[in-house]
Amino acid sequence: MYKVSLLSDPKIKSGLWSVFVTALLICGAYFVGSAVLTKDFTEISLGWEMNYTRNNTQSDKCKKQCRHVGSEALPEGIVVQTSNLEMRPLWGPVEKNNNSKPSANLLAIAVGIKQKEIVNRIVEKFLVNGFVVMLFHYDGVVDEWRDLGWSSRVIHVSALDQTKWWFAKRFLHPDIAAEYDYIFLWDEDLGVENFDPERYLSIVKDEGLEISQPALDPGKSEVHHQLTARRRNSKVHRRFYKFKGSGRCDNNSTSPPCIGWVEMMAPVFSRAAWRCAWYMVQGDRTKTVGVVDSEYIVHLGVPTLGVSDGDKEPSGVRRANNRTEVRRQSFIEMQIFKIRWNDAVENDKCWVDPYQKSVEQKSH
Repeated sequence: MYKVSLLSDPKIKSGLWSVFVTALLICGAYFVGSAVLTKDFTEISLGWEMNYTRNNTQSDKCKKQCRHVGSEALPEGIVVQTSNLEMRPLWGPVEKNNNSKPSANLLAIAVGIKQKEIVNRIVEKFLVNGFVVMLFHYDGVVDEWRDLGWSSRVIHVSALDQTKWWFAKRFLHPDIAAEYDYIFLWDEDLGVENFDPERYLSIVKDEGLEISQPALDPGKSEVHHQLTARRRNSKVHRRFYKFKGSGRCDNNSTSPPCIGWVEMMAPVFSRAAWRCAWYMVQGDRTKTVGVVDSEYIVHLGVPTLGVSDGDKEPSGVRRANNRTEVRRQSFIEMQIFKIRWNDAVENDKCWVDPYQKSVEQKSH
């Protein structure tokens, strides 16, 4: 029997060498490829983690943004929270007068056609001083004001037999009045012969008054509360003194009727005060509420809502005088408000009376 060595055969030896080289190449390719794949996977993994972290951080940031209700579906830059009462043309560019400043103050006044002459004098004085003017027509009459030269320059809102505060609550939201420094919310029966809006606002700013009113001329006005009566040789007063009888008022008094309030026929609100007042909340009334004596008005005390004008209904029946009913309704609504206030205080466990502490400190 012959024994033959495979390695001694040149052909077989050459074939084995080829197989060996091929195996080395395959192994080398495997290890190199594994290293490359591992690197790529690591880079992809790190990139994904970085993107995830970045996106997650952005998401958290967006969640913390305070978005206005109803605007969540819109990009932030397109949302405009406030507006104004400036009228715009139906077509063409908006005309800009470079010589005049935008109106910084607003006069809103409840009007009826019977007081047209008085209202005309008020409006003319305020327009000259650059005010935006808004008329609340409680008698539904609008067209009969068109003969006045300024009629097309002011805003007219009409609703039959509604009060000034009804109009203000619905048409003077703080976001609409946000561009105005001061809001005058006046009745129509006011004489303004001794009143200058520009001088008045200068005093209000100097005195730091957030809620104010011009004093009433005691000789010509219907004065319901002595706090509102004008004091001679005085620029501003904030309190009323009464040393006799019940309900005394002195330097230790911290609440109405002695201090911290104005009457509602001619109030003037700063922008911040109006935002608070619209929600029925006020600030430090002992310092920021006052009556301006040097710029004063006359309160004519003309009754309007519910007063019969002698006209007849379409049926021919004479209109009744419902002034007493209007006053009774006012009293009823005040009682309802007091009940709502007490319920709100009782149910809001987080609310703290901002005035109670100062009253307690004064009493000790």
